[in-house]
Amino acid sequence: MTVAVPVLAAVLAYTAWRGWREGTSRWWLPPVAAALAMAAVPLLVAPLKALVDRPGPPGMDGHGGFYPSGHAATAAVAYGACALVVLPLVRSAYLRRELVIGCVLLNAGIGLGLVRRGYHWPLDVIGSWCLCVMLLQVTALACTRLGPQGAPSDRAA
Repeated sequence: MTVAVPVLAAVLAYTAWRGWREGTSRWWLPPVAAALAMAAVPLLVAPLKALVDRPGPPGMDGHGGFYPSGHAATAAVAYGACALVVLPLVRSAYLRRELVIGCVLLNAGIGLGLVRRGYHWPLDVIGSWCLCVMLLQVTALACTRLGPQGAPSDRAA
C-alpha cells in the first residue's frame, strides 16, 4: 500500500488533469472508476478473509485470514488501474503492449515475492488476482466504452 496507492493517486491526478486540460468530455470517469475500484479492495478482501479464516504458511502461526491476499489484491488493482487509465493516452501499439506486459510482470513479481517470503500460500495470491479481475473489468469498461470521448473538436469532425 505504501507504494501502489501513491503511484495510483499520481497517475489518476495526471490523467484527470490531462483530460480536463484537453477539454475531453467525461474526463473524470476513468480516474473515478479506478479510485472506486481501489476503495473496493478492502471492502471485498476483509470480509472474505474473515469468512475463510485460512491459516498462513509455516512461521505465520497464530494469525488467520490469509486468503485472499490483501497485498496482492492492492497491487493488482492499483497497477492494473494505472495501466487502464494510461492506455488510451498511449498512441503506439508497441508501447501499449509493453505497458500491459510490464503491469503483468510487476504483479507476478509481487505475488512471487509474497509466496517466496512466506507471507502467503500461492492460492492466496491467485485468489486475489481472480477477485481483482472483476474490479479491473469495471474499470476497463469505464475507461473504454463509457469513458472520455475526445475533445469537442474531435467529435465535430
